[in-house]
Amino acid sequence: MPLRFARRLGLADAVTVANAAVGFLAVVAATVDVALAARLVLLAAVADGLDGVVARHRGSTPAGPYLDSLADVASFGVAPAFLVAAVVRDGRSFATDPVLVGAGVGAGALFVAAAVARLGLYTVDEDGARETVGVPTTLAATVLAAAVIAGYTAPLLLVGATTAFALLMGSTVTYPDLHAQDALVMGVVQAAVILTPAGHMATGALPAWIGEGFAFALLFLSFGYLLLGPRFYWGDGIRAPPGLRR
Repeated sequence: MPLRFARRLGLADAVTVANAAVGFLAVVAATVDVALAARLVLLAAVADGLDGVVARHRGSTPAGPYLDSLADVASFGVAPAFLVAAVVRDGRSFATDPVLVGAGVGAGALFVAAAVARLGLYTVDEDGARETVGVPTTLAATVLAAAVIAGYTAPLLLVGATTAFALLMGSTVTYPDLHAQDALVMGVVQAAVILTPAGHMATGALPAWIGEGFAFALLFLSFGYLLLGPRFYWGDGIRAPPGLRR
């Protein structure tokens, strides 16, 4: 029996739906291996960039923007929030430190709520625009995942970062879209972080530190865009808001 939506969705939509499935896998993986879960979040980020490329070259459907936001809720809302809660729960026991563990769960819940609100407003107000208001959910998820892989797993640090990102997603700070060449660089570094464990299994020639090295590079690029993007990244046909124009 053919699926009802098989004729109505395009190739880009299929990539978007796969992104949501990867988000679910990240949640499951977080119960077993937080580093694997973090890499799956980054894989979802790569898929999120790929569906845009496919849409530009193969066309999109009217359902595309809605599917994209729904998938992003799973991959960049629920998955990173659960990842942080799992790391906090691994590091602290609810019996001995109920306040911090509860804060981890609460920060994750706040992060998911902020992601849902931001993505819903993006679909209504900003789809097709070359800038976005508030920290992008993909960026917040990328930073949290890269931090876990790089070894920044102190529960208090992750709880604070998750709470901060939830608030920043609801801020009025405007971010320009990444230029194509910069998005490609970000995707290559994300792919390197994802594939490093496979490289270590395939050959012993890779230094043990190389995986964390790529994670640190990803953190550097992400934080650079997070902190400097709203003020200095405008260009390539993207006009800054009036208050930032010289």
